[in-house]
Amino acid sequence: MQIADLALQRNKYKHLTDDEWRWFLQQEEGRQRTADKLPTFAAIPDWWYPVRLSCEQCSSELTARYKAQLVNPQSSNRQCLDLTGGYGVDTFFLSQHFAHTDYVEQNPELCRIAGHNFNLQGNINGSIAVHNSAAEDFLKIAGQYHLIFLDPARRDSHGGKVFRLQDCTPDVTVLLPTLLSHLAPGGRLLLKLSPMLDITQAIKELSSIPNYQSPLTWDIHIVAIKNEVKEVLLLSGGTGQITAVDLSQNVPPFVFTREEEQSAQAEMFNSQLSTADCYYLYEPSAAILKAGAYKLVAQRFGLQKLDPNTHLYVSDTLISSFPGRVWKIVRPLTYHQIPLTNANILVRNYPLTPDQLKKKLHLRDGGTAFIIGCRIAGKPTLLFAERL
Repeated sequence: MQIADLALQRNKYKHLTDDEWRWFLQQEEGRQRTADKLPTFAAIPDWWYPVRLSCEQCSSELTARYKAQLVNPQSSNRQCLDLTGGYGVDTFFLSQHFAHTDYVEQNPELCRIAGHNFNLQGNINGSIAVHNSAAEDFLKIAGQYHLIFLDPARRDSHGGKVFRLQDCTPDVTVLLPTLLSHLAPGGRLLLKLSPMLDITQAIKELSSIPNYQSPLTWDIHIVAIKNEVKEVLLLSGGTGQITAVDLSQNVPPFVFTREEEQSAQAEMFNSQLSTADCYYLYEPSAAILKAGAYKLVAQRFGLQKLDPNTHLYVSDTLISSFPGRVWKIVRPLTYHQIPLTNANILVRNYPLTPDQLKKKLHLRDGGTAFIIGCRIAGKPTLLFAERL
């Protein structure tokens, strides 16, 4: 039963107090909202769920497991600290790789829920201690850790979304020297940051630390699901490697360095498309585009770039392992040659928005065909394409 319908059935649950009724609805809503996102939790009897906002903001099981495999420890007595515990999804999966994990959260209700969930028998390999505290206060008494994880809150005092490091809570740029002082030898920091983050600026802010012996080097992981970037992860102690991955795609991650992208040579498409040609059109995954591998992706897969500022690529043979979306180009079009009444509209580096183009072409949304507006060698062009 949908929550909206269940909420109207209050008279059937007269034996529950108002507080018990609200808790009951919260549990049913949490279970329904996160069943696909967190299947492991959905299968555990008596698992507790927090309020809707916490369920919406928490990591998915896919992304939490990805973070956990980044920091697989080398010994059995290692310690982990999650300074921004929240619902505890990341804590739960990280803890399975550590002997002991400290969960820190300033919201007492989230601590109560997390404490109950972590104590369910058989759910974890390592022990988890729950601390109801602000991150800054806990660090005053904290010991040494092999991993310190932070997911700073990305909402301001009015509930609006923020993404600059300085606007998040806690402010990692201020807290960083203290965090480093709590790392055991070989320990690492793992930061989960906004998908909207300016990565270049963030790395600059987090690499030069006052009174620290050498610049920090961060590995960057850009994690997407179903072509939507969900997380930007920074892992200290790396080599500057960038990994772009879509966890819903069955293709290897795209791994590179900034230097490789800077030195890459992308061949430009300088032919004329016609109905006699057979071309395949490629758009890199959202993770690769966020990573900025615009030239290197063309070089590695032997593709031609349509325009320096159009991040679409073509080849005359199909590359099935490409990490992104692929279409077969049926033919180029003019505004007066549209053979459809319904189509999916896509624009990349084009002078009209999707809605403006749809209106100009007198098209409705839907169907399997794509009309793609883009620039090819500087010229606005329409392509009729079929998704593969």
